Amino acid sequence: MNKTTKRSKAAIVASLITLVRPMLPIMFCAILMGVAGYFCATFITIFGGFAILGAAGLPTPVATAGTAFACMLMFALLRGVLRYAEQASNHFIAFKLLALIRDKVFGALRRLTPAKLEGRDRGDLISLITADIEQLEVFYAHTISPVCIAVLCSAGMVGFVTWYHPLPALVLLAGYLAVGVGIPIWAECKGEAAGREYRAALADTNSYVLESLRGLRETIQYNDTAARAAGIAAHSETLGEKQTAMKCREGLTTAVTNTVILLTALAVLGTTLVLCRNGAVGREAVLICTLSALGSFGPVVALANLAANLVQVFASADRVLDLLEETPITPEVTNGSNTAFTGADADHVTFAYGQETILNDLSLTVPKGQIVGITGKSGSGKSTLLRLFMRFWDAGSGKITFGGADIRSVNTAALRSQESFVTQDTELFADTIENNVRIANRNATHEQVVEACQKASLHDFITSLPQGYGTQVGELGGALSGGERQRIGVARAFLHDAPFVLMDEPTSNLDSLNEGVILKAVKEECRDKTVLLVSHRASTMAVANTVYSVESGRVS
Repeated sequence: MNKTTKRSKAAIVASLITLVRPMLPIMFCAILMGVAGYFCATFITIFGGFAILGAAGLPTPVATAGTAFACMLMFALLRGVLRYAEQASNHFIAFKLLALIRDKVFGALRRLTPAKLEGRDRGDLISLITADIEQLEVFYAHTISPVCIAVLCSAGMVGFVTWYHPLPALVLLAGYLAVGVGIPIWAECKGEAAGREYRAALADTNSYVLESLRGLRETIQYNDTAARAAGIAAHSETLGEKQTAMKCREGLTTAVTNTVILLTALAVLGTTLVLCRNGAVGREAVLICTLSALGSFGPVVALANLAANLVQVFASADRVLDLLEETPITPEVTNGSNTAFTGADADHVTFAYGQETILNDLSLTVPKGQIVGITGKSGSGKSTLLRLFMRFWDAGSGKITFGGADIRSVNTAALRSQESFVTQDTELFADTIENNVRIANRNATHEQVVEACQKASLHDFITSLPQGYGTQVGELGGALSGGERQRIGVARAFLHDAPFVLMDEPTSNLDSLNEGVILKAVKEECRDKTVLLVSHRASTMAVANTVYSVESGRVS
């Protein structure tokens, strides 16, 4: 992420709460049920105290011990029902919002692709999409409601104890603030760095494991398994150390919290005893106020326990918000023109990746209805030029024109609908062959998919498979050869049926026979289209009407 400033905790919370607005009614109901549930739990203990007072012959607001026990039973049943309803509501909100966030994250990734995602650590992105987003459930399901519940319940119990005397109520309030505010702040300050280190270690481990799985064949071939296993063990050990450090801090937080609760209860007991001796309160107040202190810390304890989790939540939320707020290098155009394709040009184009100049004052014309070839050595800028015509990047200087208009003024949706792009390494999804071809046109019929595959010299191969077009290609297309995957890319281009077809080494993984078949199909099926063809093969350039040679970023 291109982050320059640290986002404050308040800013993170504000950004996350903004997403809750559509579900405020459900959140409000969850809070009310949570408050009622905690009062039920607290008053089970208090009514037990009323029963003891009645048995001891001391003043009590409950008529009989039997009435007190009946109330305790009713509160216990209500507590269970209300707790379930509260948790169900909170998790409903959390899962709805997590789905919304995932949608936003994938939308951001689409906007940033490929200019800002080129070369970015995929393991880190996987960690963000999975673990980081899942961490946000802690905030939505276990933070917003508990905070509100803790405030309302604490205020209610302070008011209840004040009915006996304000002084023990102030002591109880101090205990609530220490457990619900002081301890979480202390724990967060102590554990912030640990949380960030843990998230970073997790992302690094994911990246290493993903890399190891993808290179498993090479690892086995060159007998490098021991080194890889040692690397995974080292990453796991580092991750375990970071997690252990966090667990130790969580344990310390729990110990401090329990200590403060006991000290508060003792302070309330001591205060009421002194008041009782002075005649300020009756003996019943000593028991009820002390029981109130012992039985009412549940909501604020939940806040104290959140501290350790919130360290991770803030770290994860920061990473997710960084991605959502990151601006693309080539923003989508939505208020431009829907220019129709009538040819394309590169006009004195210069482009660089960072400090490395790839294209230098390059100019060429792609007339409508022609097959234009671009040849040159690897690294000369051929593929980069195609990506500029696709507007994956914008030229540093000069301009790319599409249909006579600056490509930056053409609506992105209109541009994509009029361009087909065949890459050297076709990306496939873990799905059927048919569905992998159909991504070029989701509304295509089976017959149209078959026709596109026939044009790409792929149909005979597919029908020879036991499941035919329903054959699963495996993860990343691992069940198919490089040439077969490449022909699926060509079939996609035919199915998309755009007027401007860009091909980047479309025959690099094919033998001479299949190359000839594909080139023949390109020439025959693209008679009414414009093709920009990149290849280092002289045989591929034979179908081109015009051939440009690119050397060191220039047309030679």
